[in-house]
Amino acid sequence: MLIWDKRKDAPMKLAPVLVLAALSLAACTQQPEIPTGRADFTALCAGCHGDGGKGDGEMAALLDKKPANLTTLSKRNGGAFPGTRVMAQIWGYAKPGGRVMPEFGPLLDSEVVPYDGGDGILTPTPIRLVQLEQYLRTIQE
Repeated sequence: MLIWDKRKDAPMKLAPVLVLAALSLAACTQQPEIPTGRADFTALCAGCHGDGGKGDGEMAALLDKKPANLTTLSKRNGGAFPGTRVMAQIWGYAKPGGRVMPEFGPLLDSEVVPYDGGDGILTPTPIRLVQLEQYLRTIQE
């Protein structure tokens, strides 16, 4: 791009300046990449629940209460995956007595998407929480 510099009666090249300005603006508007459900599972859950979700992670032996086997959630719920209940547990809303699991809500705070927990009502839910729930569905036995 050229503009006219009246003092020198010649065009002045602004392309490098404009390119830098455009790149700076683009960097400001880019959204951070959202981890996958598998990536969040590995980062947040596998330490206790194990890579396969069976409750045999490296930290499991150090805990007073053995972590749940996440591969049998559907089996223990009459064959239906309890997605809403699982997300409440992960987020930290479900607080049964003696809860050992940390609350991950603040770590999973992200853009929200509509989620149907099976009741036909679309509820705005953080996408990372939905992706983690969907990942857990894939590891059911």
